[in-house]
This record gives sequence, C-alpha cells and structure tokens, in this order.
Amino acid sequence: MALFKFFSKEKKEDLNKGLEKTKENFFSRIAKAVAGKSTVDEEALDEVEEALIASDVGVETTVKIIKRLEERVAKDKYLNTADLNRILKEEIVQLLADAAPEVAEDFSIPGTARPYVIMVVGVNGVGKTTTIGKLAHQFKQQGKSVLLGAADTFRAAAVDQLTIWSERAGVPIVKQPTGADPAAVAFDTLQSGVSKNVDVILLDTAGRLHNKVNLMNELGKIKRVMQKVMPDAPHEVLLVLDASTGQNAIEQARQFTAVTEVTAIALTKLDGTAKGGVVIGIADQFRIPVKYIGVGEKINQLQVFNRIEFVDSLFDQ
Repeated sequence: MALFKFFSKEKKEDLNKGLEKTKENFFSRIAKAVAGKSTVDEEALDEVEEALIASDVGVETTVKIIKRLEERVAKDKYLNTADLNRILKEEIVQLLADAAPEVAEDFSIPGTARPYVIMVVGVNGVGKTTTIGKLAHQFKQQGKSVLLGAADTFRAAAVDQLTIWSERAGVPIVKQPTGADPAAVAFDTLQSGVSKNVDVILLDTAGRLHNKVNLMNELGKIKRVMQKVMPDAPHEVLLVLDASTGQNAIEQARQFTAVTEVTAIALTKLDGTAKGGVVIGIADQFRIPVKYIGVGEKINQLQVFNRIEFVDSLFDQ
C-alpha cells in the first residue's frame, strides 16, 4: 500500500527536524494537560484543545478532534499519557484520511497527459518560485523532462529568481520581459512544451491578492489561453502556502479556492515554525490534498506529503 512504502532515513530525519518547533510547542502543552493526572478528564481535554489551537490546527478542526477524543474517552476510559497520545494520533490520521483519501506515492505524474501542466499559484513571499525549482529538480531526478514558464511578469525579481532555479535544477525556461502579458508567456510555454514533447510544465503565476477580481480574471485568462494549445490544461493547479503564517495561510487558501479551482496544496517553511498543525487544519477544511511539504531550504528538502509519516513524526518525542 502506498502509505507504507519505504521512507528513506534521510527523508525521515528531514521531516523530524522540520517539525521540531511544532513538536516542542505541541508536546509541552500535551504533557501539561496530563501532568499528575490518573485519568483523562475534562480539564485535560481542555488543555489538549488549547495545544491544538496553539499549533494552528484551527478552531473548526480542533473541535472535530476534541469531539472524537471525548467519544473515545467516554467509551474506553483511557487512563494515561501514552493512551491519550495514541488515540489523538489515530484520530488525526483518520481526519487526514477523510479529507483526502488518495495520496501521492512519490514525485510521479499521471500518464494521461503530455506535457502534464501544473499551474502554480500563491501570494508573493510564500516560497512559490522556490517550490517550483525544487519540483523541477525532483521531476528531473525521476527522469522526466521539465520546462518552466515565468508567467509572473509583474515583478522582475520573480523572473530572475525562477531563472536561477532553472539553472540550479538544470531545466529550460520560457520567459519574456517584465510587464509582458502573463497569458502570452503561458501560451509560449505550452507551445514550446508540446513541440519538444516534454513531460512536465511548471508555470509560475503572479501572487497578488489585493484585488480578487483582477486575480480571478488573470488566472482565468491564463487558463483560456493555455487551452488553445492543450484543451485540458492545466492538469493541476497547485496552491503554495507558507506554513509559518498559520491561520493566515488558511485565509489565503480560502481566497484562492474562491477564485480558481485548486487541486493540490504545497505547504512550505515547516522547519521555521511552531505552527505545523496548520497542515491538519488546511487538509480538513478545504478537502484538497496536501501534496507537498517543505522541510528545509535545500533543493531536495521538498517532500511528498505522507500523512502517516507526518503524524508519526509529529508524535515522535
């Protein structure tokens, strides 16, 4: 079964290290919740609730988890810390499974379309361009041919940064001068990708949320222009969110899902935050698969999200 595929020692270490701050925040509160108690009482559950909210799981998702805990405690009368940790862990895994039953096994792509077009969206500063570069590297490592499209033409820095990542990953890039029409870049990128028969296209887009109407119109135009080349493009819309922003990441997800059909999520900067619980809240609230997580700055420290490995690491003291 995909979830139980071998998880390399290096990846496990990166994940453990990436979740260190979240674990410290979370487990210090859980330990406090049961300190000196012989039974898991209402007060202990209140402390667990606070721990989940402090880790940015979110109020709505926390209420679901606490309700499940209350039902199990009432039924089975769990008595000690180990039992509480175990049932909490089980309930979080189940909640993630309910939110997105299908999970990616690795950095593979469906064989249904070639090129497979991934349109990447997200506000400026969340690690969008870096995620594209890391994905390009991972796909290339799997023997796939990759093409980048620099359709965030409003910022010269965005094009420059993506160019650096294209060189780092060793993949070509299609770009135009700053201020060019993003849809024109998308059109050129798909034409080039089709003519060269590449496996994957990663298209960067502008990350402006100050005007939702403009954002919706722009993303809609990019999609329509791409569909002139490939009627079913894009095959995936990947929303990149910064986990360190906690509840703000949830608000960004809410805004982007309102203006475009997001099909997958990448959460970056887990290694720099104690708010790693936002992964759980986002998966639960939006029912969109969390596909990738960033656990470090190195080019190979973007991981395919595996809910069992993630929760195991979260609870590994």
